[in-house]
Amino acid sequence: MTVTETRAMAKAPLPATDPRPLGLIRHSYTLARRSIIKTIRTPEQLIDVTLQPLIFLVMFVYLLGGAVSGSTEAYLQHILPAIMVQTVIFAGMATGVNLNTDIAKGVFDRFRSLPIARSAPLLGSVAGDLIRYLVAIVSLLLFGTLMGFRVQTDPLSALLACVVTMVFAFSVSWIFVLFGMLMREPGGVQGVAFLTMFPLTFGTSMIAPKETLPGWLQAWVGVNPVSHVMDAARGLMVGGPVVAPVLWTLGWSVVFFAVFAPLAVRAYRRKA
Repeated sequence: MTVTETRAMAKAPLPATDPRPLGLIRHSYTLARRSIIKTIRTPEQLIDVTLQPLIFLVMFVYLLGGAVSGSTEAYLQHILPAIMVQTVIFAGMATGVNLNTDIAKGVFDRFRSLPIARSAPLLGSVAGDLIRYLVAIVSLLLFGTLMGFRVQTDPLSALLACVVTMVFAFSVSWIFVLFGMLMREPGGVQGVAFLTMFPLTFGTSMIAPKETLPGWLQAWVGVNPVSHVMDAARGLMVGGPVVAPVLWTLGWSVVFFAVFAPLAVRAYRRKA
């Protein structure tokens, strides 16, 4: 923990006399600030949500745009919402990695000695990493606009697409948190997370329309939760079906959160 982070926590004392629900919220908020301060002071942690998605966007648009959609302009409208979803989902991977690193360095041992709710460090880290989702979405939309992307619905629908994407990514981030609690090294968290997320993000209609895929892959795309999020983002930003994809996305979000959040908290309490 850096001097700056320690001072930030000192400015917001964490009394043990707080009622449990209010204390948990207050403590989690304070530790979320710690996570945000750490990100601001080490901006290189944002490379994966700034430069990386832009490189993906340029590569896909100019290498595949003409072959898949007939023009790079049309392909940009098709793929940008999907890359936004992919980027925000992968951004949650840092939550598990950072938690694993903090536990390995003994940071959570220090938290244990403070008069704070036991789950506050975990909840604060997850909430603090929401800033990464915002950075990923804003940077990608700004760069996409420079390339020629245009929202073809309305600003409110585009905002809703971003919110739905963040809700789903937040629920998936608990999978990464669980990995962070179970793996021994940060590299192990990244490796398992990539192996899990690549079939989910690339086994979709992100790169090519579903109708052009082999039958077995179409079957997987049809049941893949990430496909529903991408369809919802496309429908809200460039037009298409909206209600069913959004409902599927929210349903999957509830399932992921209900299953993996309790498992992650249980694993955290055993380890921390």
